[in-house]
Amino acid sequence: MKTVSMMIDGEQVAASNGATFERRNPLDGTAASRAPAARVEDAVAAVEAAARAFPVWSAFGPLKRRELLTAAARALEAKADAFAAAMASETGASGIWAGFNVHLAAQGLLEAAAITTQIGGELIPSEVPGSMAMGVRQPAGVVLGIAPWNAPVILAVRAIALPLACGNTVVLKGSEVCPATHGLIAEAMQEAGLPPGTVNFVTNAPADAARIVEAMIAHPKVRRVNFTGSTRVGRLIAEQCAQHLKPAVLELGGKAPFVVLADADIDAAVDAAVFGAFANSGQICMSTERIIVDDQIADAFVDRLAARARALPLGDPRKGPVVLGSVVDMSTVERCNALIDDALAKGATLVCGGKADTTLMPATLLDHVTPAMKIYHDESFGPVKPIVRVRDEEAAIACANDNPYGLSSAVFSRDSARALNVARRIESGICHINGPTVHDEAHMPFGGVKDSGFGRFGGKAGIAEFTELRWITLQTTARHYPF
Repeated sequence: MKTVSMMIDGEQVAASNGATFERRNPLDGTAASRAPAARVEDAVAAVEAAARAFPVWSAFGPLKRRELLTAAARALEAKADAFAAAMASETGASGIWAGFNVHLAAQGLLEAAAITTQIGGELIPSEVPGSMAMGVRQPAGVVLGIAPWNAPVILAVRAIALPLACGNTVVLKGSEVCPATHGLIAEAMQEAGLPPGTVNFVTNAPADAARIVEAMIAHPKVRRVNFTGSTRVGRLIAEQCAQHLKPAVLELGGKAPFVVLADADIDAAVDAAVFGAFANSGQICMSTERIIVDDQIADAFVDRLAARARALPLGDPRKGPVVLGSVVDMSTVERCNALIDDALAKGATLVCGGKADTTLMPATLLDHVTPAMKIYHDESFGPVKPIVRVRDEEAAIACANDNPYGLSSAVFSRDSARALNVARRIESGICHINGPTVHDEAHMPFGGVKDSGFGRFGGKAGIAEFTELRWITLQTTARHYPF
């Protein structure tokens, strides 16, 4: 079992009252990690440490920040084996998924390092003679980042990397599901040599999460909030941010449509669907959640997809390489089993897989899914995927948009112009033509529309989220006044 510490003002600390909580492995219930159960006073101390560090970090030049963020990327990569062990133990994730997490998170830090010299402004023509008007971007202050468990290294690093590049200091609130995994990120930041208080790390028991988050959002020194997680919790975060007039970036739930048009390359579509649907057992915000295929090619597509899905290795990731490891908990199993029962009772066909009685869930496909079935609308967030057959392109677009979410999507067609026109009509923040719904690059504008949230992480788009745009003028000549 891994013992975790919080990090406040550069020091590894316990909760002020010594309280802890345990995270247990989803497969066998063994203790995976023990972490501090922070009190509100601890969370406030983390914010105040970040506020004290802000004048130092924000005064660093861009090349100094670049140097330290690059060092953080290297420190993170050096912990790859530790991340794989922690993720397998705490969330049941496969080694493939852990490796991808570390790789992309390190890329995120390197991208943040590169962007430090690109946080510019502009000269704006003024009507006032002799007035030089400037739009200047400056660090906002303390940023609160709230990260989930499903892509724990990628998403926790994303919560802090670009804010740091912009000159902010941060508090990372780790997930109750993977405190050891998130704690390794805090250790890497410390090993890289960032000044004390620049990155602070807080953990809390599940029952205390709402109280801890509310206290940090309410703190006057917190000037930005970013959250990745469920739409239900995102709404609560948004309400609290609105109450305190704090801008937020929210990346929430998804029901990513994967559209296969009649002229698609079936083999290429199958390859992308297998990856997008079953990577990390379907527990990714971008996971393919609704496979929409034209009737003309549906039989061939489903046959090939099922053959690939049946062959995916399933097992305990602590015992060797697998593609499908454990899902995060039995509530996922129960939710997915209920979706299967509902779909079959209403006329769907089970193509492969099926219900599970442990957190080792097989890749499962349900064909002939209709809007009457819960899985048509509800996010499974597991390895159970619906296939919806449609008569033509217009029906495919209507199906893709027939849900409240709008994060990722994909369209497959051999006709690039046709696919681009379809992509433009899908209501999502992200759309990939002839590629999987699961696709992330650190410098891309990442985020959703509708119930999938608002704001963008990544690259230059993220600069606007984590800086203040100020209007500053310099009067260079005598100015005339009307009185």
